[in-house]
This record gives sequence, C-alpha cells and structure tokens, in this order.
Amino acid sequence: MELARFLLVCGVSILLAGCVARGPWSLQEGQHPQSFQREVTVRTDGRLLLYLPAGFSGRGATRYPLLIFLHGSGEAGRDLDKVKAWGPPRLVGSRADFPFIVASPQSARNHFGGFDPVMLNAMLDELLARLPIDPDRIYLTGLSMGGIWSYGWASLNPERFAAIAPVCGAWDPVDACRLRDIPVRAFHGGKDDVVPVDADRAMIDAINACGGDAQLKVYPDVGHDSWNPAYAEPELFSWLLQQHRQRRAH
Repeated sequence: MELARFLLVCGVSILLAGCVARGPWSLQEGQHPQSFQREVTVRTDGRLLLYLPAGFSGRGATRYPLLIFLHGSGEAGRDLDKVKAWGPPRLVGSRADFPFIVASPQSARNHFGGFDPVMLNAMLDELLARLPIDPDRIYLTGLSMGGIWSYGWASLNPERFAAIAPVCGAWDPVDACRLRDIPVRAFHGGKDDVVPVDADRAMIDAINACGGDAQLKVYPDVGHDSWNPAYAEPELFSWLLQQHRQRRAH
C-alpha cells in the first residue's frame, strides 16, 4: 500500500519537480535541523554572435574547435554590433583563416556580475546540440568583465573546458583548485587601475599551488586595455588548439 501511494505521488510530482523520495522530517515542537531536495527547472534565453570558419560544413565527420568569447562591460546591452569591438569577434573580420567556431554571447548587464552562468551553460548546450563541435576542444576567453567570468564560469564548470585565456581578469583564489586540470594563459597590464594585476597574479599562483598549469603574461607599461596586445600574441590561438579536455578522477 505504501509503495503504491509513493508511486502515485511521484507520478503527479514528476510533472513539476521530478520523482524524489522524501526523507522523514522531525515534526516536534521547537527548532530542529531538516534537509530537502527538489529539482528546479529554469528558463533562460540569450543573444550571441556566431562565427563559422571558412569551409564549414554541418555534415560529415568533421568536428570543430569552439572558442567562446566573453566581452567587457562596455559592450553589454542589446546591440550585438558592440561585441565586435575587441577580441575574437573583431579578429574574424580580417582573418579568413581563423580556425575556430566562435560564440560571443552578449550580457544585458554592464557590471562585473553581468554574465549569468545559467545562460552561459544553456548557450553551450545549445551550441553542442546544433553544431558539429568537438566537446574536447572547447576554449574560453574574455576581457575585463569577460576575463573575470572566464575564471568564474570555468571554476563553476571545469569539466566543460580544454583551456582558458582570461585577459585583465581575476577571481577569488578560494576556487583556484577547481581549475587545476585546465591550462590557463592569462594576460594583464602592469598599470591596470580597474582590475589590479595583483588580483590576477594571486589567482594564477593559487592554481599552480594546487598542481595546475597557469601562466600570467604582464605588459609592464599597459593599463586596463591589455586585450590589444593579448589578442595579438602570435602563439595564443595555436596554443589553444593544442589543448584537449583532460578527464581525471578527482
């Protein structure tokens, strides 16, 4: 009888929150610790610029590397043309040989909390469902607000990326060990007065202390706009292409 009742409850509940067995609560007078588990479905949407490389074909066995670019706060809003101002979305306009699929989402908010990891993960799921992407060659880069969230998104979902390249970014070093299996090449201006280089250096040092592979290149006489020399680095994109997602037991 109890099993039948449980199955009936689950049959109704699965439409809302999935079928999860409920553990007993201590329903006694006074204050007592309890716990619960429910599935929550969130609807999200977003906008992005999508670049497909020369010779792209959605048919056949070819799987393409994916480069995701996160813009800075100045490019936030609803005008996707603003995203073309810097970085890979600007480069592809003059580099017919750029070998990546490039996805450049736009945040509607222009502060350091602007990128929503729920939206970003939904976008990546959508890209993987629609395009012939090699899931072991997904790379992440971004500048300023986007450099911060290159660290942030990768630390929240390290299993998704083969390598990251934050530009004038930083993150809380408490999350550094989550990036120990992701190669990091970071870039920063030594005279940056918006995102201090010492914050980036602390993150890099913490990743390496956890056994990771992280390097920081500092341009001594450059301010916040370190994205200009960073994305002009001749070996950055070839280095990214050499990286493959690592699958290690933690």
